[in-house]
Amino acid sequence: MADQENFERDTMEFAPQLYSAALRMTRNPADAEDILRETFLKAYRSHHTFQEETNLKTWLYRILTDNYINQYHQKARHPDEVDFDDLEDLYLYRRICSSETRESSRSGEEKALASIVDEDVKRSVDELPDNFRVPVLLADVEGFSYKEIADIMDVPIGTVVSRLHRGRKALEKALWGYASERGLRGSEE
Repeated sequence: MADQENFERDTMEFAPQLYSAALRMTRNPADAEDILRETFLKAYRSHHTFQEETNLKTWLYRILTDNYINQYHQKARHPDEVDFDDLEDLYLYRRICSSETRESSRSGEEKALASIVDEDVKRSVDELPDNFRVPVLLADVEGFSYKEIADIMDVPIGTVVSRLHRGRKALEKALWGYASERGLRGSEE
């Protein structure tokens, strides 16, 4: 019982950050919740193997990332199945909820974030291949160091540096037109 109490005390403070990371990885709240639940379950089961000198946050993110990668590969092997009853419900929901209704139901935080982060930027990040998107999210959104990302992804630091560089270059290329349209590029002399 003491082990469970220690686990909860030590790990639950990271739950909001882990959920945010899972949501950015999966792009789906239900999948993010599933991955988070699986992460805490695996972490609890192997909590006795955790070494005190290891960074707990990094350890949890590694489990989260492994779960995401495993889920991604599993989904690639099994195509999505559609329940036509759910499809009909979705159609009816969209018909009932006009754009004005959806806009008024958004939280203030969602509205503020939407005005700061343009859909083009979100889409560009989402379109990155996973091997570039995950390190970019871990570094630029979550604030992990290269060493921590290497530990989380179980790859050498050189691989992290390379993937970050290539991911950021891909973002730069994707957003070049976006920057031009909004006058964000400097003069090219």
